[in-house]
Amino acid sequence: MTSDALIDGLVRSAFEVMGVLTRLSAKHDLSLTQLRVLGILRDRRVRVTDLAAYLGLDKSTLSGLIDRAERRGLLARGKNPDDRRVVEVSMTPAGMELFERLEAEGRVALEPATGRLDPKQQAELARLLELVLTPQ
Repeated sequence: MTSDALIDGLVRSAFEVMGVLTRLSAKHDLSLTQLRVLGILRDRRVRVTDLAAYLGLDKSTLSGLIDRAERRGLLARGKNPDDRRVVEVSMTPAGMELFERLEAEGRVALEPATGRLDPKQQAELARLLELVLTPQ
């Protein structure tokens, strides 16, 4: 059975991180879902249907979100080179620039918490979080 202290720590850390992400996304006129999309697309092109499934959104909701991000110049739709029927979405250079800014601001905002750990503790926490977050 999972200890109450562990669950409490996970929940409190999630709230802390969500607070930072909420403030950052609002500062840059993004929804939390748009911020998640940028995070997902930072290093890959994704099929629109796969992205919708991953985010738990229906395709029409995601389509509107992508439309708004395209108008801002952050995302682009394109055809899959192997299957022209498949629509993929990727980040534009402007989207990548914004994501990198958000990532840097996020590091600064979380530093008061992560900075209390020495490098060995940070590496151990990262390893444990990866274990917790990796699907079985």
